[in-house]
Amino acid sequence: MKSHQLICVVDDDESVREALEGLLRQVGYAVEVFESGEAFLRSDAPLRASCVLLDVHMPGMNGPAVQVELSARGHAVPVIIITAIPSDALESSVLGNGAVAMLVKPFAEELLLATIRATSKGEPDERP
Repeated sequence: MKSHQLICVVDDDESVREALEGLLRQVGYAVEVFESGEAFLRSDAPLRASCVLLDVHMPGMNGPAVQVELSARGHAVPVIIITAIPSDALESSVLGNGAVAMLVKPFAEELLLATIRATSKGEPDERP
């Protein structure tokens, strides 16, 4: 049996973490959630992740700062930025720093799943 592709969700909002975790597990992804950028970076998840969903506005280290730190550490994991407060400048910045997409909350489940499939190179592993 193949191991499941790991999607990491980094968001300070517990309801967002729980909703995304439930959705992603339901379609077959392995999921790890983190309430802060610092907690995510302290873990070994950046080494194992197929894709990372990063919220922009979090206390402490924000999503774009985590994205830059991942790059500085040489982690080439695809990053999808999620935000409730979009701007053209933010989108230009995060995409310029290597994010594969920026999604605006609330986003459609289908859009999120299509973006993850496109960035993490495939479907979640089939369940037995």
